[in-house]
Amino acid sequence: MTKKVVIHHLVGHRFLGMNEQGDKVMIDGDQPATGPRPMELLLMALGACTAYDVVDIMKKKKQPLARYRVEVEGIRAETHPRRYTHITVTHIASGPNVTLEALERAAHLSHTKYCSVSASLNAEITVKVVLEPWEEGQEAQG
Repeated sequence: MTKKVVIHHLVGHRFLGMNEQGDKVMIDGDQPATGPRPMELLLMALGACTAYDVVDIMKKKKQPLARYRVEVEGIRAETHPRRYTHITVTHIASGPNVTLEALERAAHLSHTKYCSVSASLNAEITVKVVLEPWEEGQEAQG
């Protein structure tokens, strides 16, 4: 299955991301920010991906979560490309029948088997470049 998103440059370091269904997210590097920065979005994607799995696994274990949140903290390298060198994902949950053992197992399964974002952090990345034709009189964006 192939997924595609498009990132439109608006102005400065401000972009609009859009998926194939037309859902939009502001991505911002300017101040004041109107949306998260790209590296923050990466942490959010990881947190949301694993949360999705954990909620489903706990429901299947008949231990649905009454309250649940995921906190994701990333430590970045000091030199470029300033990638995350370490990411800590903390699952915080409660519920009337929730056991620590089941929650730990659900988080482990998500991070080692099901979470596609986690698995993609070591993905091979192919970079392509396309230069579109430019005609005099066209309006520049950004």
